[in-house]
Amino acid sequence: MNKLTLFFMLRRNMKLSNKRHPMFEQNKVAIIFTIFGVAFMSIYLIVLGTFLGWGARGGDEDLIFAVLPIFLLLDFFMRFGGQQLPSLLIKPYLLMPIRRSDITDCFIVMSMLSSFNLLWLLFLVPFFFIVCCGGLPFSTTMGMLIVCEWLIVINALWYMLVRTLINQSLWWVALPIAIYALPLSPMLFIGAEKGLETIFEFCYNYAYSGTAVAIYAVVTIVLFVINSRLQKHLAASEVAAEEKKDFQNTAQMSFLDRYGLTGEYLKLEVKSAIRNKAIRQRYIQGLFLIVMLSALLSFTDIYEGRFAINMWCLYCFVFFGAVNLVKIMGPEGNYIDLMLTHKENILEILKAKYYFFCSVLIIPTVLLLPPVFSGRFSILMVLAYLFITLGLEHFLLFQLAVYNKASLPLNEKVTSKGNFENSLQLVIELVVFFVPVTLSLLFTNIFDEAIGYYILIAIGLAFTLTHNIWLRNIYQRFMKRRYENLEGFRATR
Repeated sequence: MNKLTLFFMLRRNMKLSNKRHPMFEQNKVAIIFTIFGVAFMSIYLIVLGTFLGWGARGGDEDLIFAVLPIFLLLDFFMRFGGQQLPSLLIKPYLLMPIRRSDITDCFIVMSMLSSFNLLWLLFLVPFFFIVCCGGLPFSTTMGMLIVCEWLIVINALWYMLVRTLINQSLWWVALPIAIYALPLSPMLFIGAEKGLETIFEFCYNYAYSGTAVAIYAVVTIVLFVINSRLQKHLAASEVAAEEKKDFQNTAQMSFLDRYGLTGEYLKLEVKSAIRNKAIRQRYIQGLFLIVMLSALLSFTDIYEGRFAINMWCLYCFVFFGAVNLVKIMGPEGNYIDLMLTHKENILEILKAKYYFFCSVLIIPTVLLLPPVFSGRFSILMVLAYLFITLGLEHFLLFQLAVYNKASLPLNEKVTSKGNFENSLQLVIELVVFFVPVTLSLLFTNIFDEAIGYYILIAIGLAFTLTHNIWLRNIYQRFMKRRYENLEGFRATR
């Protein structure tokens, strides 16, 4: 089997895999929302490319290379929500009589030819169409367009390398920070404004030249080779169970014994967050994001509007719950049969999860003190979003315990495939991020700002104090669907 035949076979298998996934039918509504989102973004990119093209025609065509670094940086972060790593895809093929390097290379090429890389053509094509009509030779137009798309493909390879390394150790996050900080170093010596001007001028003058094209070719080859060897090694290591294990005694947490069965499940939640790679990594990423947001809000003026201030304050509180509770009962799906052997086990699990995630809110509360001391956040606003998360936000997220029925891998990385197993997950995600902010702005506009935040605190307290009532209601609804959910958990292990 030659590489071209293998490539088309793997591509066909990927499409069939997506269609045959147990959650495909339930993802239809999420797909519709995604289509609307992509359509809106497409219109936005077309309009942006058109306006930039009108401003650049007549001699300033190289302006595209001055602004392209901004789009490449945005493209890099957008890929964290969509691009899968080849090491997660090639494992089913490792036992087949096919060279591992061929399989790895095919999946890397598949990532380079992904439709996601073509998204930015919605911005680039209108731009170059207008500058071509404005007098730029057709051959030069096509050359510049190809180079821009080439840079996006290089960005895909760069993301693949960074994401793979970060999955192995979070310390590798220093690599992209260092790489992106290096071009900004002139700002330290000649000032922010002059430094940015120097960077834009350099990109404007040298990004489209023979030397630059040669550098792009070398970078493409180097990234491809590194990714190929790294992905092949990691996939083989996972299959062979070569991952180094460091067995350590964990704390007994005997102080939780007084809480009976709920205390035992609290221990399980803590140990699950510490021991299981996929779960632990989400907590570490959340901690990193909240620290970064706290620093930005404390020491810069990057977010000034009321909506932005309220939005980021809520985001810091709801992040841990939104990322983990949207898949509530997913980790337990791996051993749900055992949980159903005793009456009201599930209720005790729900209580333990609620108390655990309430305790986790201590972290953002402490990390948001710098913005409070700097005057960006008021203490009343922080308390309002703390209590609204304790009560209303957790009430909404825990509803998913009734409808989730896909087991979540404990150690394997969670990829973009099947992020939303049902439409309710997507709806609740949107509600928990935007509705409290909307209510806050509404109450503070109708009443005084302090009264508005007091109303939010009251709503949060009402749901917090009645948590036993609505948790039991969730448990009763779960038990009515237990056989349907049990079938789904078993099918997705």
